[in-house]
Amino acid sequence: MSPVLRRSLPGALAALALVTAFAADARTKTLAVEDLDVVTAHGVFHFKVEIADTDAAREKGLMFRKTLAADRGMLFDFKRAGPVAFWMKNTLIPLDMLFVGGDGHVISITRDAVPLSTTPIPAGGDALGVLELRGGRTAEIGAQPGDQVRHRIFGR
Repeated sequence: MSPVLRRSLPGALAALALVTAFAADARTKTLAVEDLDVVTAHGVFHFKVEIADTDAAREKGLMFRKTLAADRGMLFDFKRAGPVAFWMKNTLIPLDMLFVGGDGHVISITRDAVPLSTTPIPAGGDALGVLELRGGRTAEIGAQPGDQVRHRIFGR
């Protein structure tokens, strides 16, 4: 090892550790939790959802989680409606995905998305948000395309 490299290595390692710590902190930052309702023909169902409204939060989503309670979920806020697609890479549990238009109506639903799959799951229309729930939950509440999701990002 050259003398220059030997002297700069401790500094470089310290800088790398600091950058890694900041990146880890950004990835594990606690997301805001808000109330959300899904209105179906079977009634109004209340959820507490984490809000993924930054690129980092949307990228991580529910990856690496081993469980998700029946009354919990994650709402991805894209800030403006457009075509979106999801995948299940690094996601360990099956999820239901409700793709929601700007007016809060469900465009499409993917039920029991396969864990760890890298196959893209498209919205099938312009989505402002995507609501992820525990796999099987949309069947339990009778959710269908056209149902209403009530949350502030949809003007409710």
